[in-house]
Amino acid sequence: MRSIRVETSAATVLLTEAPEPKVKDRQTGEIAKDTQSGETLMRLGVVYIDGGESSLLQVTVPESGVTEGLTLGSPVTLIGLIARPWETVFNGQQRHGIAFRAEAIAPAAISVGAGA
Repeated sequence: MRSIRVETSAATVLLTEAPEPKVKDRQTGEIAKDTQSGETLMRLGVVYIDGGESSLLQVTVPESGVTEGLTLGSPVTLIGLIARPWETVFNGQQRHGIAFRAEAIAPAAISVGAGA
């Protein structure tokens, strides 16, 4: 399926779940690795606010893309964020969704308006 680049420059993104290794197989505890580099993949949660609407997103980032200084509730920048639609059949039921992946996550500053 095609990847869709997500424009984040006008959005506010806040960290809601600290990065932790992404589990590939819950039964064995196997950690997910990038298929090309073999690097450990990290999973984190953010709230994405844009145009008066918000969404909770789970985002996958390579371990080397997780920057120091991330704090829960603080604004972050998702570098190279893409959305990839997916679908599968699990236990006879068709499931679908959107997977989000970024090249990196870093602390961001919120600009304060003139009236503040």
